[in-house]
Amino acid sequence: MPTLVHEFAWPDRVVIGTIGVPGARTFYLQVRSGKQIVSIALEKQQSAQLAEKIDEILDQLITLESNPFSVPKGTPIELVDNDQLETVTEQFRTGAMTLGWDPTTAQVVIEAYPITEVDSDDTVESLAENDAEVPEMLLVRMPVGTARAFAKRTREVVGAGRPACPLCGYPVDPDGHVCTLPEV
Repeated sequence: MPTLVHEFAWPDRVVIGTIGVPGARTFYLQVRSGKQIVSIALEKQQSAQLAEKIDEILDQLITLESNPFSVPKGTPIELVDNDQLETVTEQFRTGAMTLGWDPTTAQVVIEAYPITEVDSDDTVESLAENDAEVPEMLLVRMPVGTARAFAKRTREVVGAGRPACPLCGYPVDPDGHVCTLPEV
């Protein structure tokens, strides 16, 4: 069965955002181009790692000798996007993701695939296949300035959650926190 690819070559908007209160937030990668909009759910850790790795790719490109790409060291102010998510209809929950660089278009490339599960025969099947639906993926290509702005916003969204306990490092809930210190 062919895979349904939600492809965005030069998106108008690509952001990480959340729905819910800290401690119960759902993270979404949302991409829009014209009227086409796709929102996929992902974990907080996936969001944080994506931002970190995008910055690493861009920072490495800056250090290349005779670098033909104009990679910004910071976030271009005109690309800052602090708006809320648009209407969210979850396309799928993200399992595997890949991140790359396309030198022919000078774009960061994100591929996201739905969560897969292992059945009792130890074979991997897509949840979409189990539901007899068409397998799908998200493919996003974004220019370097947009990628830098995406990473900055993502770090801010991830950091806006519950504060960490100074003793144990676990999140502190609004209604309190009981931490168990490691035994020495």
